[in-house]
Amino acid sequence: MFGPLSIDMYLPAFGDIAESYQTDTHRVELSLTSFFLGLFIGQLLYGTVADRFGRKPPLYFGLALYIATSLACAYAPNLESLIVLRFFQAIGSCAGLVIARAMVRDLYTPKASAQVFSFLILVMGIAPILAPLAGAYVTKFFGWQSIFTIIAVLAVACLALIHVRLPETRLPNPSVRIRSSLPIYWSVLRDPSFLRYSLAGGVAQSGLFAYISGSPLVFIDHFGLSPEHYSWLFGANAIGIIGMAQLNAWLLRRRDSRKILNKSLPVLGVIALMLLIAGFMDWGFWAVLIPLFLYISTLGMVFPNAMAGALAEQQERAGAASAVTGSLQFLIAGIVSAVVNIVGQWTPLGMAIVMGCCGLAAVTVYSLLRKPQSA
Repeated sequence: MFGPLSIDMYLPAFGDIAESYQTDTHRVELSLTSFFLGLFIGQLLYGTVADRFGRKPPLYFGLALYIATSLACAYAPNLESLIVLRFFQAIGSCAGLVIARAMVRDLYTPKASAQVFSFLILVMGIAPILAPLAGAYVTKFFGWQSIFTIIAVLAVACLALIHVRLPETRLPNPSVRIRSSLPIYWSVLRDPSFLRYSLAGGVAQSGLFAYISGSPLVFIDHFGLSPEHYSWLFGANAIGIIGMAQLNAWLLRRRDSRKILNKSLPVLGVIALMLLIAGFMDWGFWAVLIPLFLYISTLGMVFPNAMAGALAEQQERAGAASAVTGSLQFLIAGIVSAVVNIVGQWTPLGMAIVMGCCGLAAVTVYSLLRKPQSA
């Protein structure tokens, strides 16, 4: 949860951070872009390390780094320092993102893993619901710096819980060579099935990060919502993705994950087209909010099945494959976050336009990379 928690909790505080550093919210968005960049690079650092040394030692290191950088963010003397610290904070949070997925692949079959990924979305969905609400009220009463102190304390509690309760799911494997990381990653990337599912899921999910990057400007600055009302709206969209993820888990008892993906991804494409049109035409609050809710909700069916498909044939290199797919997702997310920042300067609804393009691109990638005679 520390990845989404670190992203979502400080979104309502963008205005206060900008005021504190005497700058504008567009520059504060760079701290979000640097976090996405850290998520891209950091996951590659943990992949083969988790296969070589087991799952728990990298978790200890990552959480320790996360705690230290979170506390440093609370005392950053200027925006430039905050941007750099957010990069290293993201590298610390990557440990949980990579290793949680690898542990699922350690323990479950591909079909069962899709169900577990749906459950993980439920767990991770708690952050988008509670984090912006908590962030808005913490900022209001204690200042935005307190946000980073609180997540550091939560990380200390998580570190203790991991030490006491979390079992090791993969013993150290001396045959895995850290210096061979790049060739291993390259071999994973060359797998056509992995690339198809990972890219389609990553591009679709990048629409979520376009929403995360652009929604404070769209809903607070353009539509005039208060930070508290924006937080409730953010939480409502998170409820949508959780609900669809649980519907996906129920459907997986009766249907193959690939077939569910083949149905849900075209639906996402139609919704994306609606968002694209609403963004260009500037049709107003509800014309953006309804397809936005539908897009975020549909990710609850697209992403778990795409992730399960990407890792289905990667059992012996699950850590490396988890790192590669996560890094791809956040590389795309970082690019999309920067694009939202640029597009948002010439249209208030740049977020909706970029989200629409992401959804259509995901459908295109999934179709173009399909093997002959494959589903």
